[in-house]
Amino acid sequence: MKRTALLILAAVLATATLSAQTPRKHLLLDEGWRFHLGHAADATKDFNFTIANLFSKTGKAGGTAVDPKFDDQAWATITLPHDWAVALPFENSDNADVMGHGYKPVGGLYPQNSIGWYRKTFAIVPADSGKRFSIQFDGVFRDCQVWLNGFYLGRNESGYVGFEYDITDYIQFKQENVLVVRVDASQYEGWFYEGAGIYRHVWLNQYENLHVAPNGVFFQSTVAGRDATIAVQTSVMNDGLAAGQGSVLTYITDRNGKVLVQAAEKPVALPGRAAAVVQQELTINDARLWSLQDPYLYKVVSVVKQNGRVVDQVRQRLGVRMVTIEAATGLSLNDKRIKIQGVNCHQDHAGVGSALPDYLHYYRIRRLQELGVNAYRTSHHAPTPELLDACDSLGMLVLDEARLLSSSAEYQDQFRRLIERDRNHPSVFLWSIGNEEGYAQTNSFGKRIALSMLALQRRLDPTRTSTYAADLGNVFPGVNEVIPIRGFNYREKHVVAYHHDHPEQPILGTEMGSTVTTRGIYAVDSVKGYVPDQDITAPWWASTAEAWWPLAAENDWFMGGFVWTGFDYRGEPTPFQWPNVSSHFGIMDMCGFPKNIYYYYQSWWTDKDVLHISPHWNWKGQEGKNIDVWVNSNADQVELFLNGKSLGKKAMPRNRHLQWSVPYRAGILSAVGTKQGRTIRTQVQTTDAPDVIELSTERKIVLADGRDAAVINVTVKDTRGREVPDAGNLVRFRVQGDARIIGVGNGDPSSHEADQCAPGAWQRSLFNGKCQVIIQAGKTAGTIRLEATGEGVRPAIVTIQATAAK
Repeated sequence: MKRTALLILAAVLATATLSAQTPRKHLLLDEGWRFHLGHAADATKDFNFTIANLFSKTGKAGGTAVDPKFDDQAWATITLPHDWAVALPFENSDNADVMGHGYKPVGGLYPQNSIGWYRKTFAIVPADSGKRFSIQFDGVFRDCQVWLNGFYLGRNESGYVGFEYDITDYIQFKQENVLVVRVDASQYEGWFYEGAGIYRHVWLNQYENLHVAPNGVFFQSTVAGRDATIAVQTSVMNDGLAAGQGSVLTYITDRNGKVLVQAAEKPVALPGRAAAVVQQELTINDARLWSLQDPYLYKVVSVVKQNGRVVDQVRQRLGVRMVTIEAATGLSLNDKRIKIQGVNCHQDHAGVGSALPDYLHYYRIRRLQELGVNAYRTSHHAPTPELLDACDSLGMLVLDEARLLSSSAEYQDQFRRLIERDRNHPSVFLWSIGNEEGYAQTNSFGKRIALSMLALQRRLDPTRTSTYAADLGNVFPGVNEVIPIRGFNYREKHVVAYHHDHPEQPILGTEMGSTVTTRGIYAVDSVKGYVPDQDITAPWWASTAEAWWPLAAENDWFMGGFVWTGFDYRGEPTPFQWPNVSSHFGIMDMCGFPKNIYYYYQSWWTDKDVLHISPHWNWKGQEGKNIDVWVNSNADQVELFLNGKSLGKKAMPRNRHLQWSVPYRAGILSAVGTKQGRTIRTQVQTTDAPDVIELSTERKIVLADGRDAAVINVTVKDTRGREVPDAGNLVRFRVQGDARIIGVGNGDPSSHEADQCAPGAWQRSLFNGKCQVIIQAGKTAGTIRLEATGEGVRPAIVTIQATAAK
């Protein structure tokens, strides 16, 4: 064996030893929580909170739910993530904020539903009494207070940015520890559905006194030729009372764990309760760059040693890539120009509200990629960490946004936590310092706030720059004077003039489009609150897809933009109000089912052969009436046929669509397109009545870890196997095996059916032929069977294998 091979083998063995020795633990605390609603206006119904003087003495908790001895056996047992708002019934209200939040009775008008209490017990063995411990919350909506064993840990107001508390001084080792969280969702943060509760993960961290600080590793990549230099900055803390000495070493592996390069070990000496930063550089030869097509991820491993022993180790994924943004040519990734084909998204999904299992983030990103989306704006707040993990892994750019344009201590701290948490994600290519701040964006307040936030961003992350989402036309004073990249929310008619006046400033469409559509509906219905499923209706402030995308596509200086929105979401039921409870803005509905506008964007955002006819062809009783037929395609020309008879051939204009007016006759409406000499075909046809349920899922295998999930989509077909596009059957669900249903939906923006049903009573009506059910695996390996039944249709069963988690 050659010496180089021996050295590599030695490095691999050393890495394995380091990994085995590291004492750091990152333990999920999602299971076994107790939950009960409190009351924001009646302290006696809020477990005496505000009556008992909890803050007069350290650790005082008696007479309240904070007391470790409090009996919570009558409380509900729940598993995180948890959103208590999604299970509440809809309630009509003339309050604009309640409407904007999807008519869920949470907020200041509903004190009985706006406080949630959580309690969790966990044990720490006496052998770990010399360690340090912290509790990490990835996101709680909203204003929450936290206690451990009756001792107050702190308060976090943000509903979106995670937070962490050192709990070492409050741990007990001979009996269980009691963690208590009071969540107050009385005050909204946004104007859209936000949920309520501990809707992201909670972790228990265990480590030594000498350790890597939270979010304490930051790396920057520089690419030269085929090689990449990675500058790694490691913040080390000594939380012990006495001075301590140690060393830091860093190495990089490929995605399979093979060590590629290791930096020289550097000594570090720290007084008690102090921190220091260690700088190291490593070079990856012949680096494989992270891109949308090849989102390759290395691993950076930061190791802290003391007296020759590994005392801490942190692993993070590294994507090596080059991002440049220029006023004349827009965005380039690894020296390849990219037009932003983006979407804005809120974080809720049908059935589960804001409490998404990790898998659902991957599911949603894949649905967007199939559409042709290459960028995601986290409107308008810090995203969940798993969303960024999905974007890193699948190859999706992210515009990461702060909740508010503010330089106060509270919001500077939120912005700092956001940047420090997310700055190592290769998917994050740009920060946003705010959105539509009408009270400040055009005056000196906004300019000064923006300068303060930009200074913080550059200090914490000099590798990226920022934008601001301004709902302004050709307006320069205020934030736009100082923001590096001008963000346009709508106002696309002013983009050319602004570029003419400020050619040195890159331009990005931070919110574009905003067509409102209802999947499968083809006429305005002001009673039910539906709008046609075509690119024809937009609010006064916005535009249709065809009004903005050609402008972006045809101008190199226009970086592209983010459509409002990728998916429908609860709340903001524009252009109607009650009975609407969710938006119509999505290219897909709340379940991820495509609307017709999906095929417009897919035509011009992908190289796929796209040929799509709308509407469906079930129009019984309207024989002879002209039906407005749309064809979305990227073919060169398209010919339309009804029952084999040509209705004419038309050239397909770039970034547009085609239309025919066709007298209805039952049968087959087909289209034949030619694209670069090839022929592509599609058709819609008149169907018979529903006959059988069909269940489909992209997952046949899930992990039996209590967390993994699967999405099952439901349709019905007629006796000839054709999907019935206007079916509305009620479908009931039953799951067998170690799994549970966690949500149902159908994309109907006016449906008041329950997203969360009682055990054994899960059901949902089809909306224009579709609905969805989400299941979550338990911890026992085996077969999971989901059965769907309905009146007048034959049942269906789908099976999924749950495999043992490693």
